[in-house]
Amino acid sequence: MTTQQHGNPIAQDEAVVVIVGSGAGGGTTAYELAQKGIKSVVLEAGPWLKPDDYENDEWAAFNQMAWLDKRTTSGGYRITKDFPNLPAWIVKAVGGSTTHWSGATPRFNEHEFKTRTYYGEVEGANLLDWPIELADLAPYYDRAEKAIGSTHRHGRPALPANNNYKVFANGAEKVGYRYYATGPYGTNAEPYDGRPASVQDGFNFQGDKSTAKWSTAVREVPRAVESGNCDLRTECQAVQVTHDAAGRANGVLYLDSDGNLHRQAASVVVVAGNSIETPRLLLMSATSLHPDGLANSSGQLGRNYMRHLTGSVYGRFDREVRMYRGETMAGIIADESRLDTSRGFVGGYYMETLSLGPAFLAAFVDPGLWGREFTEVMEAYANTAGMWIVGEDMPQETNRITLNTAVLDQWGLPVPDVHFDDHANDVAMRTHGYERADMLYEAVGASGTHHTPPYPATHNLGTCRMSARPEDGVLGAFGEAHDVPGLFVSDGSVMTTGAAANPTLTIVALAIRQAEHIAERLAKGDL
Repeated sequence: MTTQQHGNPIAQDEAVVVIVGSGAGGGTTAYELAQKGIKSVVLEAGPWLKPDDYENDEWAAFNQMAWLDKRTTSGGYRITKDFPNLPAWIVKAVGGSTTHWSGATPRFNEHEFKTRTYYGEVEGANLLDWPIELADLAPYYDRAEKAIGSTHRHGRPALPANNNYKVFANGAEKVGYRYYATGPYGTNAEPYDGRPASVQDGFNFQGDKSTAKWSTAVREVPRAVESGNCDLRTECQAVQVTHDAAGRANGVLYLDSDGNLHRQAASVVVVAGNSIETPRLLLMSATSLHPDGLANSSGQLGRNYMRHLTGSVYGRFDREVRMYRGETMAGIIADESRLDTSRGFVGGYYMETLSLGPAFLAAFVDPGLWGREFTEVMEAYANTAGMWIVGEDMPQETNRITLNTAVLDQWGLPVPDVHFDDHANDVAMRTHGYERADMLYEAVGASGTHHTPPYPATHNLGTCRMSARPEDGVLGAFGEAHDVPGLFVSDGSVMTTGAAANPTLTIVALAIRQAEHIAERLAKGDL
């Protein structure tokens, strides 16, 4: 086999839990099962980058880590024009996008699990209540926060405030916001769980060489491998989930780095490839029993793609801010995440501190911008403060992942097409966020602000949503496919709706809960 194996090798004909992907969901699942003595094979499409490998340079790190396989885009959102081959910036490496996530760890609000109930009928939106409630997930949120080491939680201290946060917090106070802090955040303020305290280097999006920031590449995956119960195979691209004559998932076909095809037998299959690659794999796994793709009797597989409402606002000041010093996103205002339909939209959003380096800011500040307006933004870099607006976008059936059979990847497989159009509610929320951010910066003396359109998405959600009824979604309350026994999904695609919060904490909490469920059923002989 031409691949990199880590841990005790498991025979390919031994039916174990096969996990596709090693990010927030897959890495957590492997670790949780390993601690219970349950064997797994983890198939990771990328390499295992170690902290010493990380490039602390924006473009070098991007080219080292990003999922750069071919993709296509369609729809009216600006990514189709500005970044047609990059609809989402995710990582192709062990740890997945936890290696470059910002670290923000807010929980979902109670009402965000019941959006159909609380928001009512929203024209053009495919809203649905989750099959679980906040109370179901609360104990797993506790466990996830302790695993990650979230600041402000369970006695963990807060990170210190950098200049970007000080501008942000002073503005928040002046406009009347009450709920703002430097966290919760997944980077240590002091040594914790074998990881050091932050050195405030600001390289969150490039991989944290110090390991102060949590990722499954630093914590869960190494511990799973060291347990002897996990066989991690890197540079292995999953291409099909197989099932037996009765329709139960029983294996995964995958390609090694040389394109050789292999099959790993499975007692349980857990797909954790993110909200683009997961539906792509299930669509490619169509059989005579499942002609429209595995787990797609509802017709919802690949649909309801969400990427979170995003946009940024940068304020320019007459004195230096140096926003790039310190943690990138260690600042959150939660006031606008409330349930309040009087603002002209349903759902809510967070405001979070953000700093991009000059290279990324030049690329993403406003693609196509040129001339004096562009140079004005760049020349003011040292005097600039920045924030990101992240909020709940509406699930729409027409926003979806499909197979583009006219474009093939390096393996000759159809690439995913990512189709997305903003909902009117998304536009209204983004406009409100821009206005409130302008008010905040103007309240502390900004000489001007600049609104940045949405970046290529990092919060990819939906496409395999959980539902109480099989006709409404792809998965049940524990992430098992309604149609295919033994097939689970453990990533952001399971989310019925997107909420306003950054999703990583919730993905980890759901994965811990799912792993516990799988272990209990394996012990009973139900799987």
